[in-house]
Amino acid sequence: MGQFTALIFILLLVAFLLNVDFIFYIVYVSVGLYAWNRWYTPRVLGGVLAHRAFTDHAFWGEEIQVTLVLQNKNRLGIPWLQLRESVAVELTARQPTNQVISLRRRQTIRLNYIVQTRRRGYYRLGPLRLKTSDLFGFFPEQVRVLPPDYLTVYPRLWTLSQLNLPSRLPFGVIGSRQRLFEDPARPMGVRQFRSGDSLRQINWKASAHTRDLLVKTFEPAISLETAVLLNLHLGDYVLRDRAYTVEWAIEVAASLAAHLVDLRQPVGLVTNGVDPLHQPQNGPVEFDEESGRLLFVQGRGARQLVLPPPIPPHPGRPHLIKILERLARLEADETMPFDRWVPTACLDLSWGVTLLAITPTGNEVVCQALHRLVRAGFNPILLVVEPDSEFGRVRERARRLGFAAYHVTEKRDLERWQRPLTPSYV
Repeated sequence: MGQFTALIFILLLVAFLLNVDFIFYIVYVSVGLYAWNRWYTPRVLGGVLAHRAFTDHAFWGEEIQVTLVLQNKNRLGIPWLQLRESVAVELTARQPTNQVISLRRRQTIRLNYIVQTRRRGYYRLGPLRLKTSDLFGFFPEQVRVLPPDYLTVYPRLWTLSQLNLPSRLPFGVIGSRQRLFEDPARPMGVRQFRSGDSLRQINWKASAHTRDLLVKTFEPAISLETAVLLNLHLGDYVLRDRAYTVEWAIEVAASLAAHLVDLRQPVGLVTNGVDPLHQPQNGPVEFDEESGRLLFVQGRGARQLVLPPPIPPHPGRPHLIKILERLARLEADETMPFDRWVPTACLDLSWGVTLLAITPTGNEVVCQALHRLVRAGFNPILLVVEPDSEFGRVRERARRLGFAAYHVTEKRDLERWQRPLTPSYV
């Protein structure tokens, strides 16, 4: 600014001394350009409309295309416009998100980039910073920010056989070797053959047509409620593999909920984990600057932690999406230990509900807590997610106390030879 003014004065002085019309012309043009840019530059970004278009939820492993739509509503073009889109590191954008473009008058452009979802979570896309200025550098750069949007990545889903669980796990409240009663007069469709299915249920015509074993499915004759009890008390997990096992426990909970909804059964979720969106906030929620995931601010103290409200059992895929959204955001923390949390967690559940207790260990304290639920009229099933070389003792202890216990294999063993379940719940 100061250098430009000094140059104008020097040109005027030279023009008056030499009385050259061309120099006067240069001065007039320079002053005109300066006045125009002084008025127009601060108003350029006000005439630019911007928004994102994308699917705001995804299953693990999906690729999501994000479209940035920019529309120039000004009567004049924009010589240069710099875009800087912030994308979470863990989403792995496949295209560059920083570009410099130009916009003609009334022009609309669309810029696409694809993100890969490799970890569950609640992520922030953006903010988008728009920057421009005049061509001559007379004025400082003008900046406008498009607020961020949010993407939910659901946990990875596995089949029961991939979880090392029998396909006829007794979810129901009735002690029967048949997991639930199916009415052959009410056919529902077909699905792929799973380990444990009866050969009499195979649909041979459909199998021959598709060249894949398909079994018949029927409408259940009764509706059996199930609640997933997910223990995310940080102190119950072994420190060495804590982060790994917590993610595995959440994936097990999501897979069981999806399996039950696929059978059109009511399922709910109760957890002692922490949902950052359900914590008291003095301001907007915070995100980790490196990963881009929703951040739970530590150091508030256990007394101030608020457990997320239970999701009561209901059937249907919209209800499953609600459960998966909660599981996508959950974090383990020093909340309430399993044995003190379980009795209060089940107060609002109906008598006879099946409780799928997902917890890292099956020690004496955990088994006694589940035994009290048996005496209260519930049907608990223990699912241990941490490695245990002496799990046979846990199984025998659970049998004596009146409930079943299963050891769910670690996912690091599964990933060597199996692929995750293809999602079909959107």
